[in-house]
Amino acid sequence: MIDFIQELNDPQREAATSIDGALMIIAGAGSGKTRVLTYRIAYLMTQGVEAYQIIALTFTNKAAKEMRNRIEKLVGNDAKNLWMGTFHSIFAKILRFEAEKIGFTSNFTIYDTQDSISLIRDILKEMQLDDKVYKPNAVFSRISSCKNKLISCQEYQRNPMYFEEDKLSHKPEMGRIYKNYVDRCFKANAMDFDDLLFKTNVLFRDHADVLTKYQQKFKYVLVDEFQDTNISQYVITRRLAGFHKNICVVGDDAQSIYAFRGADIQNILNFEKDYPNLKVVKLEQNYRSTQTIVNVANKVISHNQKQLKKNVWTSNDKGHLIELIKTATDNDEGKQIANVIFEEKMQSSVANKDFAILYRTNSQSRAFEESLRRIGLKYKVIGGLSFYQRKEIKDLIAYLRFTVNQNDEEAFKRIINLPKRGIGDSTVLKIVAKAQEAGLSLWQVVKNATVLLGNTRIARPIKEFSDLIDAFIGIVEKKDAFETATYIAKHSGLLQELFDDKTIEGRARYENVQELLNAIKEFVVNPESENLDLSAFLQQVSLLTSADDDKDDDRITLMTIHAAKGLEFKYVYVVGLEEDLFPSQMMLASREDLEEERRLFYVAITRAEIKLTLSYALQRYRFGNLKPCEASRFLMEIDPVYIHTNYGLVAKEVRTFNNNVIGKSNPTPASMLVKPNLMRSPNTITRVVAASDFIASDPTKIEVGMAVTHPKFGDGVVLKKEVGGGELRIKVNFESEGEKTLLMNFAKLMIKR
Repeated sequence: MIDFIQELNDPQREAATSIDGALMIIAGAGSGKTRVLTYRIAYLMTQGVEAYQIIALTFTNKAAKEMRNRIEKLVGNDAKNLWMGTFHSIFAKILRFEAEKIGFTSNFTIYDTQDSISLIRDILKEMQLDDKVYKPNAVFSRISSCKNKLISCQEYQRNPMYFEEDKLSHKPEMGRIYKNYVDRCFKANAMDFDDLLFKTNVLFRDHADVLTKYQQKFKYVLVDEFQDTNISQYVITRRLAGFHKNICVVGDDAQSIYAFRGADIQNILNFEKDYPNLKVVKLEQNYRSTQTIVNVANKVISHNQKQLKKNVWTSNDKGHLIELIKTATDNDEGKQIANVIFEEKMQSSVANKDFAILYRTNSQSRAFEESLRRIGLKYKVIGGLSFYQRKEIKDLIAYLRFTVNQNDEEAFKRIINLPKRGIGDSTVLKIVAKAQEAGLSLWQVVKNATVLLGNTRIARPIKEFSDLIDAFIGIVEKKDAFETATYIAKHSGLLQELFDDKTIEGRARYENVQELLNAIKEFVVNPESENLDLSAFLQQVSLLTSADDDKDDDRITLMTIHAAKGLEFKYVYVVGLEEDLFPSQMMLASREDLEEERRLFYVAITRAEIKLTLSYALQRYRFGNLKPCEASRFLMEIDPVYIHTNYGLVAKEVRTFNNNVIGKSNPTPASMLVKPNLMRSPNTITRVVAASDFIASDPTKIEVGMAVTHPKFGDGVVLKKEVGGGELRIKVNFESEGEKTLLMNFAKLMIKR
């Protein structure tokens, strides 16, 4: 036995040394997954397997680099010959070797997302299609999703279901766009990111000799984070392992949280169907967290029906109770969490880097950023820019700045053609140059563009821009900062442009702008604000966003839970635990969606080593207004014996509605978590269908007058089907909630039989 293998516990050692046949390693949170995968590869090499006969697929370059470095320390420099890297990097390498087999040359270009979207814009122009209907970002997302599911453009055009979906959403030309996009990429000798997997599948499918070569070359196939694989990735790995059948997959179904990127949890749940002689090893000892945190995580995830059963445990200390903080508003939530962190730092003498604040959406970071700055705690935002550095926020603030100060050159250059109004970069440069040459302000040149620039062609769009700013200036003189900013956001066209973008990224940007408006509203209603006009708010923001040149890495981490996967911190704060926020309103249409949200909560809990704090607000700003909130159903899935609150909770205060009311997988928030006047009544709740019984109907079959059921709003009758913003909408009168207009793409309905 090799010495380093003795460093592993019994299940870890079994996983590392079971080298022949199909193996699935179910690795619970904090169970040493990376260590086992690393030691397994090192062990293979000590058993005479050549490094180049091993292919190890990861999801990040960082993970691949760390594993390779560890393996080199164990077995030496031969580890450099491993085929180890991300799916995309490894198969791009294979495609370079085999490109001519599928009609490309070895020097093909790899398009990034912006390249692809730019090409789609050109195609839309050539096809004379309205890019307000066929949003380039949305078109690209649709094509990307198809490729990840191995749906070619030919199959897409042949399938009547896709055509019907496109027709309902008023995009009947989507199939032709997809075909034109593929043709244009081929003519340009280019592949996009998704093609690196899609074309590899085509290569292996159509060229048996190539597949056989790589099947024989790679005697051992290993896949990390297997729960995150999509259909395309799964098919590739299955084909590669088709000859030797030595495949090892490592993952945790409880941490499958990337369905929105195409990840398919069925890959890990159904792995045994493809490999009947599969050996399963479970890594169940958690080395990271306290007993309390592990027990809470186990209890929460036990509510999911679709899972691979395991019993995660730890020999660590019992540890602290879970802190549950209830606040009046989201702004108060930011202040309280910042204060709790400050107190913890003082009492425990711990560093900033030991703390993490995790949230469901990026837009939530604003309240915590401001509160941390206010008390002088350093932080960093991961997985996205700091709130006030995001493009959509800077765009709107640039409009606000130029409205207040027409000499602001940087703001002017940012907004003059935003949204696009036909004023190109050369015209902007001419305006700036003329202002400098004539000693005039930018505004003076804009107001007299026809005379000063001598170009009548551009006079109209510049005149429209100047009229728009004049209107904004008039509003500034009459209204407070919030009313002014709201007017500018709407009439500039920025808000509509973001609203019309139905991609995941577009929705996030729209929410971020709404969050900025919320911040301005809070500024206006704050009794400490001496001046409520727009210039006063901008002065405050300029102080918040001033650059910090300190390169010290000792900072509190702020990030979404999705971005936190794979990381760990001593002190973790999971915030915004409210219905419609976490779980997200968009993830309540089916039990599968709700279970993914619960897995996301499980991931958040298991990031914590020493202490876990959860928080929620009774009211949250939405679109400039304070809205009542309900505590998340996930909080009710935690055994109260593990909870300590900031408002004196004891176990006997806990009561829950009968599980039969809405099903075990969908518990109702209890009275201990929300004030009675903020809760839905039991009568309302009984109308909601159990998640396990809900099956969404085909949207094309839903007609006006039909009785339907929604997983959250309950029973209702369809009043109207209409098109708005290029999307199919449906108006339903729900018995308990009244009339609601829903996007058919997002709100699934079940026809009542």
